[in-house]
Amino acid sequence: MVTLGEEAKQYVQPTTKNITDLKVVSTSFPLEDREGKDKEGQVFKYKVVVVEGEEYRVPNSVIGNLHAILEKKPDLKEFSVSKTGTNLDTRYTVIPL
Repeated sequence: MVTLGEEAKQYVQPTTKNITDLKVVSTSFPLEDREGKDKEGQVFKYKVVVVEGEEYRVPNSVIGNLHAILEKKPDLKEFSVSKTGTNLDTRYTVIPL
């Protein structure tokens, strides 16, 4: 049995990274739904890909941009995502590889 203190020393707060943290993103990564709560306690939904046990949030704008690219290049296998701005001014750019 593990003590509370031992567990606390090993504890790592779960975090969700951003898809821009990945150098290369595969179009075949499974997309999963998640729920969270904002500062006011309101529930919101978001999507993630799980890579090597780490969750990476996928903004809807990335999915929309990828949709447009796949219409022109349906055989696309990999891409990367760059991010500019912060908070509500954040913009994502999908870059086909």
